[in-house]
Amino acid sequence: MFNNPPRFHMVSGSRSPLIVMRDTRAWQFQVWASFGLAVFLCAIGLAWLPGQALDRAFMVMGYVFCLSTAFVLSKAVRDQQTAQRAGEAETPMWRFVVWGGFGVAMGLTAWGLLRMQINETYKAYLGVSWLYLVTSAFTLAKTLRDRHEADLMGRARDRFPTQEQ
Repeated sequence: MFNNPPRFHMVSGSRSPLIVMRDTRAWQFQVWASFGLAVFLCAIGLAWLPGQALDRAFMVMGYVFCLSTAFVLSKAVRDQQTAQRAGEAETPMWRFVVWGGFGVAMGLTAWGLLRMQINETYKAYLGVSWLYLVTSAFTLAKTLRDRHEADLMGRARDRFPTQEQ
């Protein structure tokens, strides 16, 4: 049913029509390719990281921690926007936990990267690939969430057709 979805859906309700735009296949490919490239570059940098195994383990954990908190943060921000539109309130401490976790992940990873006794050029490579990973994770999370919402709107349109259809 959604193997080849239309570029957009028009959904009518009691208010004005709502147009749900879908990302193009080219954009989806670019997002996934960018994320895959970021993971690959980080993996290469960490696999050949000079120094002690403990440093390597710390950095791998830091990158994974940053990656997971980037996905959680992007979901929490989007959920907050949805809740505000619906007039609902979020759990009081959730925002603090999500932003705090992201801040701790980024801070500890940056601290670990800066304190390592390795060549400055290698540090720069690891830093840039790490930031590329985090930003591509945010873009991927947004793209996946947009696709999910467009699919939900398409299903709602199919389930509750309007007089115009």
